[in-house]
Amino acid sequence: QVQLVQSGGGLVQAGGSLRLSCAASSKIFRANIMGWYRQAPGKQRELVASISSGGHTNYTDSVKGRFTISSAENAVYLQMNNLKPEDTAIYYCNAEGAGRYDKYLQVWGQGTLVTVSS
Repeated sequence: QVQLVQSGGGLVQAGGSLRLSCAASSKIFRANIMGWYRQAPGKQRELVASISSGGHTNYTDSVKGRFTISSAENAVYLQMNNLKPEDTAIYYCNAEGAGRYDKYLQVWGQGTLVTVSS
């Protein structure tokens, strides 16, 4: 079974930077699209950024110009620059793709807390 293991996150002051990483545990898994979601206290979970296997990226408007999503084989990263207090949230990576026997899989990471102080 595929798992997504996240790393990064933590506490940073406004204007600072963090880099989140997420890697699939299985070499067999082939992701078609990977992305980052976040959920702030009292807020709905939202898609922050996504990237397809072909390199096409999407960003929510609030992070455009500040965040950059990138990927490698079965891994996805989120470089977060110029962080703002409103970026404070639990960040989750997710991936969709084909596993063993071409089975469709959608997998979520365990979540990483990002706290931006003002």
